[in-house]
This record gives sequence, structure tokens and C-alpha cells, in this order.
Amino acid sequence: MKSRFSGLVRPYCVPVPARIQKPSPHLRLVSAGDAEAARRTPGLTDAELVLLCRVRERGAFEELYRRHAASALALAVRIQGNTVDVEDIVHDAFVRAHDHLDKLRSGDSFRAWLGSIVVRLVRTRLRRKRLLTSLGLSRSEPIDLDAVAAPSIAPEERLELAEVYAILEGLPLDRRIAWTLRYIEGRQLEEVAEMSGCSLATAKRWIAQAQQAIADNRSLPLRSPERARAAQGAEP
Repeated sequence: MKSRFSGLVRPYCVPVPARIQKPSPHLRLVSAGDAEAARRTPGLTDAELVLLCRVRERGAFEELYRRHAASALALAVRIQGNTVDVEDIVHDAFVRAHDHLDKLRSGDSFRAWLGSIVVRLVRTRLRRKRLLTSLGLSRSEPIDLDAVAAPSIAPEERLELAEVYAILEGLPLDRRIAWTLRYIEGRQLEEVAEMSGCSLATAKRWIAQAQQAIADNRSLPLRSPERARAAQGAEP
């Protein structure tokens, strides 16, 4: 689903940091460094690559990594609103995907399944960060608009995106994530539910609640995340 906001963010083709352009040896891939195997896999579908991974075909998972690393990175950045620790999140997501590939029911859904792993890791990190901040053991992380916004958007659109992210920062994490998946990532409702680990009805409710919070706050002066959380009844 394309929304107004999905057109304001950077596309997936943003430069991928050198650290995750190629899988780390610690990813425990069956194919790392096998050039001949890598040449056999680029034209295959995700489902075919997953099947090859399950029979330990060299090069298959490395091709999945090359194919989806950029989108996984963009997903983490868009949910967080900055680039802090996103490379670690992407690396850890692929490690988990590799180690639990037998749990994937359909190879065609690898991208969404990987995305759900990224979402869980980002949610865990943000929840821990909020707790540490509330205890005075850490500082809040500012939104990095340069990492999120498309370079070509107008200044007023950039300001609008900054305002929306400031409001999202104060929402409960489940609502923030569901809304971001729907309106920033442009995911279908079924994908939002799957990636958020909830029912379709719950995903719709979280999105609607976040949308209402954005509508209620956008005409008002921006408030601090702490005040926004208090206004929305959010927990750290």
C-alpha cells in the first residue's frame, strides 16, 4: 500500500554500510566465499533459495542476504527513526533467520518473515531504551531525519515527517510499529499483523489509535516524548 508518508522516506536503494554488504563469517553461512555457488543462485526465487538452503546448497543463503539486507536495514531505520545499532539488528536478524529457517512455512514469505524478526529485535531494543531512559540511566535518542527522509522532498514535507516521528516517539511501541509498517513501509494489513505478531483486528486497532494520536497532535505545538507518552497513556 502506498501512502503519502511512504513517499517521503528514503527508498531501499540507500547505500548499505560496508559492514553488512557481505555476510559476516560469524553468520555461519553454509556458502560463505563460494563464488561458483553464488553464480548459480541470483536468478532464483526466494522460495527456491529457501529450499536450497534446507538441503545445504552453497550460496543460497548468501544470496538471500544480498537480496534482503537493504530492505531489512531500511525497516529498522524507519521504525526507530535513526540508525543507532541498526547494523547489529540486521546482522542478528539474519543469524536468527539462518538458524530457524525450518520454522518458515513458505519460502515465498521470506522477506516478511525476516521483517518480523527485525521488528521483534527493534521492539526489544526500544523497550529497553525507554526503561533505561525512565530510570535516568540513558538519554533519549533524537530522530535522525537525514537517515529517514528522502533527499528530494520539499522542506515543508521534511518538517511534516519530523513532526509525525516526534509524535510516534511518544506512543506505545506496538502502535508506533504497526502505524510505521502500514504508512511508512506501505505494508498490507495482513503483513502488518504478521510482522507485529498479533491478530488482524489488533493490528487495525493499533494503527487506528496511532492515526488518531497523530491527527490529534499535529495541529498542536510539538511536545516532548515524555509529555506525549503521558497524554496517550503509554508505558515506558
